Amino acid sequence: MRRKIIAGNWKMNGNVAFTRDYLSKFEQSLREKGLLASSDFQIVIAPPSILISEMKCSISDTSIEVAAQNVSAFDEGAYTGEISVSMLKDLACDWCLVGHSERRALFDETDAEVVKKVQQLLGKGIQPILCVGETLEQRDAGRAESVVAEQLDAVFLNEELVRSGELAKVVVAYEPVWAIGTGKTASPEQAQSMHESIRNRVAEKASSLAETLVILYGGSVNAANAQSLFAQKDIDGGLVGGASLKIDEFSSICEHVAQAK
Repeated sequence: MRRKIIAGNWKMNGNVAFTRDYLSKFEQSLREKGLLASSDFQIVIAPPSILISEMKCSISDTSIEVAAQNVSAFDEGAYTGEISVSMLKDLACDWCLVGHSERRALFDETDAEVVKKVQQLLGKGIQPILCVGETLEQRDAGRAESVVAEQLDAVFLNEELVRSGELAKVVVAYEPVWAIGTGKTASPEQAQSMHESIRNRVAEKASSLAETLVILYGGSVNAANAQSLFAQKDIDGGLVGGASLKIDEFSSICEHVAQAK
């Protein structure tokens, strides 16, 4: 059975006071729903990097884990404003998003850079959440699956990563770019089709990984559409953006993931 994971990406939102208040209320909501003790269900929150330490302190007695939203491809040096994987490790960070569409589109992050970041993270024992997805233009042109396949192959066909035997630790998050922050959501059928395509693609290249590969869906996930999305057989959880900042909303989404078959 694949592990269920729900990750909340706060993006560039929040501060220390918000973090403390949020986590106190969120933990209480999860406790009331009986979601803090499940061994096959993992909740991950990705705050801005300057709040990672605060969050780690605030959740020390819970099963919630913390992710970074980004990491440098370099371990140290004259890279002003960057945060290295060693720094994340020093903060006991558990996970890190890699290749989010906003990083690719707004900061011109390439597949080659994504690979370097995945290598850095795995080398320090931090689990990457590899984000893949197509734009509306690419989907309308019939290129959705090929675009996602290219992004997957950059990592899963990388010789060094294959030799390392560490690829089993990579979680994939499919986020159609046209559905991120737009209010538009891929239909359950569209999402399932792409998740199945992702699993099949990985099976072609690394058959031993395909069945255990955790694939999350992201893109305007909310409490209203969560149940139908997470009922799909190849969707193992979600990467949630704006809705993760709303305690009741995110708590309900977590419940839907935990209850999914």
